[in-house]
Amino acid sequence: MDIVGITALVPPELIFACKKRPCDINNSVPKSGLRPASKLCAWTAVWRDMILARQLEIDGLVVVAGGDCHNALVDGQKVEDSGIPTHYFFYPFEEDFIYLRDQFEELASFLGGIQDPSMFGTIAALKRKLLDIDRKRIEGEIPAQKAFDIMVSASDFKGDLNKYKEMVDAVREEHVDYNSRIALLGVPPIHYDFHRILKLLGLHVAYDELPYEFSRLTGRNIEGLARNYLNYTFARKLSFRLDFLKEELRKRKVDGVIHYTQFACHHLLEDEMLKKKLDYPWLVIQGDMPHRTPSQVRTRLEAFAEMLEEL
Repeated sequence: MDIVGITALVPPELIFACKKRPCDINNSVPKSGLRPASKLCAWTAVWRDMILARQLEIDGLVVVAGGDCHNALVDGQKVEDSGIPTHYFFYPFEEDFIYLRDQFEELASFLGGIQDPSMFGTIAALKRKLLDIDRKRIEGEIPAQKAFDIMVSASDFKGDLNKYKEMVDAVREEHVDYNSRIALLGVPPIHYDFHRILKLLGLHVAYDELPYEFSRLTGRNIEGLARNYLNYTFARKLSFRLDFLKEELRKRKVDGVIHYTQFACHHLLEDEMLKKKLDYPWLVIQGDMPHRTPSQVRTRLEAFAEMLEEL
């Protein structure tokens, strides 16, 4: 086993330390062009069919079910049935350090055991650079699209730490003009040009929720990973996530919130509680199939941008 597909966030530090290469299969979905014959959620159906058609070359699969995507649990079993070694990973709903540590130890065993512990420190240093990129994005010194492209890839570092580090080191500051600052909550949009559209509308994304999670969580051994990843907000109670979001949105001085949700995803059910507890102008966008941002969605984004300018 060399390339390990992951269906949601698991520590890439651990995968690299086991001398395997992580591949976040979600990052292949937005530009795939594939149209699955059967689906609930397009995200899981597309990566499922890409793997089964060998359009995604992986040697093993880690399915994150507990704490994230329930559809992945079923589609992962279809991949497993095709003969690809598959491991099921579950985050604890409550703050349970021992449970999460045991989950990481079982994952390491599935991957063949830790062989290069120096990877923990290497990735911790790299993630500090990502947090600096995020800080500069907040200050309007780096375009949101550029920050997003780099930070969303922190889930797997594109499977190549050296090339990824070169990409990070190549980032240069540039002044960003915008009319309003927004937070983009939820899963990253399935529309690959979403951030570009927001920029054209004068909306600067000062906070990308999941890419920030990918960038801030780390650890220098399994116990450190377990203590840190207990704070992965998407895996915990909504009240825990809300407390975290309130502070981040205040710190980033956002003018409004766009909550992106995926069709047939249980996270859509969180919208009512999030909107109730977060006192900001609010727009919920629901996506389905991978493609460019649909015209009707762009029209809604335009109206939202105009509303923020008038406030």
